[in-house]
Amino acid sequence: MTDALFILFVLCLNVILCEWLIKKRAIRHIGTALLVILVTAVESNLGIIPTTETPVYDSIFSYVAPFSLFLLLLGVNLKDLRQAGIPMLTMFLVGSAGTILGVFVSVWVFAAPQTVGTLFYALAGMFTGTYIGGSINFNAVALHYNVSKAGNLFVAATAADNIMTALWMVATISLPRFFQRRFPRHLPIAAEAAATSSDADPFSDSETVNPNDLAILLALGFGGIFLSQKIAVWIPAAPFVLILTTFALILAQFRVVNRLRGSRLLGLFGIYIFLAVIGAYCDIAALIRDGQLAIVLFGMILLLVLIHALIVFGVGALFRQDWDVLGIASQANIGGATSALALARSLNRPDLQLPAVLVGTLGNAIGTYLGILVAEMLR
Repeated sequence: MTDALFILFVLCLNVILCEWLIKKRAIRHIGTALLVILVTAVESNLGIIPTTETPVYDSIFSYVAPFSLFLLLLGVNLKDLRQAGIPMLTMFLVGSAGTILGVFVSVWVFAAPQTVGTLFYALAGMFTGTYIGGSINFNAVALHYNVSKAGNLFVAATAADNIMTALWMVATISLPRFFQRRFPRHLPIAAEAAATSSDADPFSDSETVNPNDLAILLALGFGGIFLSQKIAVWIPAAPFVLILTTFALILAQFRVVNRLRGSRLLGLFGIYIFLAVIGAYCDIAALIRDGQLAIVLFGMILLLVLIHALIVFGVGALFRQDWDVLGIASQANIGGATSALALARSLNRPDLQLPAVLVGTLGNAIGTYLGILVAEMLR
């Protein structure tokens, strides 16, 4: 069925289905992002929706995906970073450096140009972005290098990334407690962090949106994409994704924009629709035949995360940092702001919840830039 309205109906229905499924205990850890890819992949391979390019898919890649990325970045106000505290901010940046080093080492160890293929540099950029700030950067870099349309490669990379993110959450829950028992640290909590701790979840998916907020968000999104496209034409050397990212970050520094309700809600929905199209491009039979690719990608990710961890915990131990701070800073790199917030709660550190979110949003801000920089260095 190639009717545009029917395809949009199925894609939206898939988001509803996956949001319902992740509430089930058995599969809640898969996450909506990966699940919506898998469900749509099954449907496209059964012939319910097309597996090849259509005007609907092209429009989602051209407009919905960048629009959603733009909206999600409106929540990143860099002025808030001073509330994160020097230790948390420093260890997050150390972890970012560890991620970049790990990417270069893993590309070399696994001979990525031969084992991954011609898009190895783009995958390296995607891994850099996602393990500095989370999936926003992963999708932005993929969009820039058209990895999004290489369905099997993208799905294999997403699956490996989701597995590692889940494993690293377990690791960052366990490691601070283990090290605390062996090498106790009783460090004072920064006054700023304690004063600004909050039990409120700044990443709740439930928002009350009024027509005015919605109109402003749509106007900003459409205007941002239009201006970014024009600038990319005027300055061919400047990638469209980086221009759009920069524009969103500039706007996000104004509180009136940063506090607009609905940006995360609309942004997440758009990303899920974008990921559903990724699933539609996936040829499951070919993915099974290319199982070795998924193993290679997971090996690369495992090595780079281990290098990241050695650097974060090694430097942190050298300077006698709070073990919980090290775990949360690392989780902010690997899993993003939401995962770091969940970890702070799991470690019973309400004083570190806001710092966790703030350094995670810093990762959203810089991950795409660094991801594209690493990809271009390897290209």
